[in-house]
Amino acid sequence: MPQKVDERTAPTDAALTQLTTLGFTTVPEVLPSWLVERLRKATDRLCADRPLAERDSKKAQGTMIGVMEDPLFADLIAWSPALEVLRRMGFRSPTFTNGYVISKPPGGPRLFWHYDWFAWRDPGAFDVRPQQVFFMYYLTDTNRANGCLRVIPGSHRTRHSLHDVLGNPHDPSLSRADDPSSPAFGDAADEVDVPVRAGDLVIGDARMLHAAHANASSARRTVITLWFQPDFANLPERVQAQMVQKTQPIPDGWPTKARAKVRALQPRYDGSASPYGRDLYPLGDNPVRS
Repeated sequence: MPQKVDERTAPTDAALTQLTTLGFTTVPEVLPSWLVERLRKATDRLCADRPLAERDSKKAQGTMIGVMEDPLFADLIAWSPALEVLRRMGFRSPTFTNGYVISKPPGGPRLFWHYDWFAWRDPGAFDVRPQQVFFMYYLTDTNRANGCLRVIPGSHRTRHSLHDVLGNPHDPSLSRADDPSSPAFGDAADEVDVPVRAGDLVIGDARMLHAAHANASSARRTVITLWFQPDFANLPERVQAQMVQKTQPIPDGWPTKARAKVRALQPRYDGSASPYGRDLYPLGDNPVRS
């Protein structure tokens, strides 16, 4: 388990090394307590309004709500201290495509093992530097008991035995938790827990296998996950096309300032390359890259 990197005092090289070698890093106290509280109230309100059938279809994740449902999330998407972490790693022009509120209620089951990357046919799919990362902001302190994140370090670039059994890591049957005995919900010998405090930032490579423990507590456990492309301008054109295709549209009814904040970070691609689509992890020869 890596030490949390304090970007206010420690060299950014440490965070970049953790991200590229392990697949993730954590940065403490990126969000102030007042913003965490605003986000907690907003997400509690949004989660309370979701229909029961929708919750059942996402039992393993919990409630899932796109961040374009409330303009408050524009402040989080454009939060400069978080973007500065990327820039100090050497990623000068990050872009944002989409994000979700993912809230596991009390008694919610484990989240299945999965990755969030699908352009596996691209020649740079196993490069050292990530093409896409997630920002995770937990709105409560997390631990194993209330459903903290768990990850398999190194699985962003090296084939893991779970890759052979996952199939489609976003299959609807997994979201419904139809078979909790599936290996997709099980333990991995090399997994590590990533407990954090509310307001900390977890940065993870989208290729890394990750999951979450069940929420055995009596309180909701909410995370806001945002996807960024750290170096969009230097991505292959087909990947750029795919990222633009995945970008969530900004609602017309949002305030002008909120729209401007998000629009400034959205990727743009004017070429003619075709996006890859949703490719699954390549099986066969072990795709380890040096």
